[in-house]
This record gives sequence, C-alpha cells and structure tokens, in this order.
Amino acid sequence: MRRMLGAISLGLALIVVSAFTPSIFARQTRQDSDVLGALLVEVRGLRAAIEQMSSASARVQLAMGRLQLNEQRITTYMRRLDEIRDRRPAAELDVQKRQRELNEFANAIRASGRPPTPEVDEEFKRQKGELAEASAYLLRLRTEEAELSRNIATEQDRWAEINRTLEELDRALTRR
Repeated sequence: MRRMLGAISLGLALIVVSAFTPSIFARQTRQDSDVLGALLVEVRGLRAAIEQMSSASARVQLAMGRLQLNEQRITTYMRRLDEIRDRRPAAELDVQKRQRELNEFANAIRASGRPPTPEVDEEFKRQKGELAEASAYLLRLRTEEAELSRNIATEQDRWAEINRTLEELDRALTRR
C-alpha cells in the first residue's frame, strides 16, 4: 500500500509539475524574445549611426580637401595680384614718361620749322614704337589685374559655399 501511495504521489507530482512547467518556460521564452527584439533594434540603430558617421566623415574630408585647394588658389591669385599691382605704377610712369618725351620730340620738330630728316623720322618712329610697347604692357597688366580680381571673387564665393557645407555638416553631427 505504501508503494501504491508513493506511486500515486509521484504520479500526481509529475502531473502538477508538467502542468506548471510549460507556463514557466513560456514566460522565460517570452522574456528572451523581448530582450532579443530589443537588442536587434539597438544593433540596427547602431549600424545606422555608424553608417551615418562614416558617410559624414567622408563628406567632411572631401569638403576640407576642397577648402584647402580653394585657399591655395586664392593665395596664388592674391600673390600674382600683388606682383601686378607692384609693377603697374612703374609701367604707368613709363608710359607717361614716353608720352611726354614723344610730345617734346614732336614739338621740337615743329618748332624747328624744317622738314624732318630721315634720321629724325626714324627716331620719331622708334619712340612711338616704344610708347606703343609700354602702353601694351600696361594694358596687359591692367587686364591681368582685372582677371585676377574676378578669379579671386569667384574663388571666395566657392570658399563661402564650401564653408556653408562644413557648417551644415557640423550642425548635422552635433544634433546626433
């Protein structure tokens, strides 16, 4: 009888244990799947953040490279502009001097009242040619100065645009 009672008790215990066991396992499985889902969402968020950061990093590097090249161009243009501005006053004085000399020579020929000799004509043509060369040189300097000024303005506009891009990237990165 004792054996029978023991067997019945053991059977009842197994029935009770088997009745409660699925709910314990189900609860644990549900908690595990909730944790796994949360981890999956977090991993996806981290992946997206890493992709954004690497994309932003590449954009920042590209913009910085463009900015450096732009600054080098501006520096080169500014140096050339300074050289031209240094040479222009001397060229202007040379043109004025040659014009004054040519006018004085022409006035001297007229004041002499005699027809000019071939040597005088040759000297007049030579001085006139030198004046034309000096005037052409001055015109080239002025043209190059204007062109460099335009190039500098264009490059400064590009610099401002690149700088705006960098500021936008900075704002985008600090928001995250």
